[in-house]
Amino acid sequence: MSPSTDEMPPLPEPLRVAVADSHTHLDMQRDSVEEGLRKAASVGVTTVVQVGCDLKGSRWAAETAAAYENVHAAVALHPNEAPRIVHGDPDGWSRQGARAGGGQAALDDALAEIELLAALPQVKAVGETGLDYFRTGPEGMAAQEASFRAHIEIAKRQSKALVIHDREAHADVLRILREEGAPERTVFHCYSGDAGMARECAAAGYYLSFAGTVTFKNAQPLRDALAVTPLERVLVETDAPYLTPAPYRGRPNAPYLIPLTVRAMAAVRGIDEDAMATALAANTARAFAY
Repeated sequence: MSPSTDEMPPLPEPLRVAVADSHTHLDMQRDSVEEGLRKAASVGVTTVVQVGCDLKGSRWAAETAAAYENVHAAVALHPNEAPRIVHGDPDGWSRQGARAGGGQAALDDALAEIELLAALPQVKAVGETGLDYFRTGPEGMAAQEASFRAHIEIAKRQSKALVIHDREAHADVLRILREEGAPERTVFHCYSGDAGMARECAAAGYYLSFAGTVTFKNAQPLRDALAVTPLERVLVETDAPYLTPAPYRGRPNAPYLIPLTVRAMAAVRGIDEDAMATALAANTARAFAY
């Protein structure tokens, strides 16, 4: 009998060199924080970056990072959160038209709290922020862009890394980063561009974080992008509970599954997994300044 699609995958073979999960959502996962961290550490994933997507999640990320030495926080309003705040759209996008919402003042208030959280020492990044055009209409796009620009400025004022969510918005994300001036440390979470964009990002000094998507059969463009990215600019993540790597695609994800992605990345680069893990660990510590 095949396993249920909601059954957690088994523990993989441990890595010999410890790495970090550069982007995860422990608050959305089945295990408790303690159990999730225990399982991850048992396979060589000894550090995680817990990412907030709204005010509540960002507060939780900061509190959790304060409580656990091996958890670092990133705080932000997800791109789809900005239209929800401005227009009162409960789904965070406005393709069907805006409803009465809090307006720009409400967004400004939310961003002010994000900046207060970003100033905390356990908060290492501002993100995930950026643009998401997958379900966003024109009014939602305007709110997203305003929010993205504000997050860039917060990251620079607080000297924190910027973590970017870029979904079907590559050209506009790169344009806004050029216009605003990117923070010194900028990370493209769950990189989804092609090799050409990867070269452009590397030339700008950005970090590219690869998720379980790089293991998918139909993801050759991602593997091509990984192949041309300088090794010192590459990170690894789960985005758990989403984007579970092969062969468990469709089942719940968690930080303990990072070894599967690390091994796939090493194969793409033609290096052994220890060399890949060593680079990933150093890069993540440098990107998030911990």
